[in-house]
Amino acid sequence: MYQTYFGLTKEPFSMTPDPAFLFLTGAHREALAGLSYAILGGKGFVVLTGDAGTGKTTLLTKMLRSIPPSRATFSVVLNPLLSPDEFLEMALLDFGVKEVPASKAQRLVLLREFLSQSRKQGKISVLVVDEAHKLAPAVLEEIRLLSNFELAETKLLQIVMAGQNELATVLNREDLRQFKQRISVRLTLPALSPLDVEHYIQHRWTKAGGQAHPFSAEAMAEITRWSTGIPRLVNVLSDNSLVLAFGEGTKSVTAQHVTEVASDLELRARGPHRATVAQASVRAGKRVNGEAIGQPAAVSFPSIERYIPEASKPSLLARWVTKIRLGEVRQG
Repeated sequence: MYQTYFGLTKEPFSMTPDPAFLFLTGAHREALAGLSYAILGGKGFVVLTGDAGTGKTTLLTKMLRSIPPSRATFSVVLNPLLSPDEFLEMALLDFGVKEVPASKAQRLVLLREFLSQSRKQGKISVLVVDEAHKLAPAVLEEIRLLSNFELAETKLLQIVMAGQNELATVLNREDLRQFKQRISVRLTLPALSPLDVEHYIQHRWTKAGGQAHPFSAEAMAEITRWSTGIPRLVNVLSDNSLVLAFGEGTKSVTAQHVTEVASDLELRARGPHRATVAQASVRAGKRVNGEAIGQPAAVSFPSIERYIPEASKPSLLARWVTKIRLGEVRQG
């Protein structure tokens, strides 16, 4: 919608997990390296956790593309709301098995044959389970038993489980202690720091064909405050703020644009506004009031709750459509 207006070739804040836009913080680099290490090193079980929207699926996609097909074969289960039998069937289908037997015993024999054949070909077989925090206990037990496929010297199946922070709570249950004992590598993706938020936006802007992003320092502070460092929320706030700026015919995104979008998204920051401009938009060598600013102090992000507007008003989409109808949108 606004790409041409801002001189872009792609949409910078798309919600799809495109690894080309992946912004690697130190924690992301560590997690990516940990995933590759666990898989190529035959560690068996690896668990990746993080809050919703921190980039787990994008990181998994990057990992899948970074390991060549000659080294590994993958089965990716994206929908965890399956029965144990359905889960086993899905795993086989995504490994490329076209005819799955109806009998569970035959399915297990077929899976072992597939894993053994892949091993003979020098390939590592990897089962990747996304949204794993939603797995039923019976499916978790099925996954644990699949890890029993092994040779004397190595596991035949490497298992990667990614999920929200609730997954850690699930795995701490007493009845899943056998499962937890098999986890060899645990990785976590935290929220972005205020400095990371600015670097994240500039990174995606550059990847989309732009140069210097149009967000003011005050707008960056508001994005940091409302998003609480969650990349998905940064994308939503940034994208809709650009829509508003485009609709108004301005090349700069202001704090007012971000605040208006946050209201439309029904977000509310609990507590006082703590993310200052100096904290949220620090650049190397930048000065505030004549003083050089270095790495900002840690910021406690406010939690998010539903925003209840004091008075009803048209939604962001409705106001955007109205602007189009009234001819208020000036094309760039």
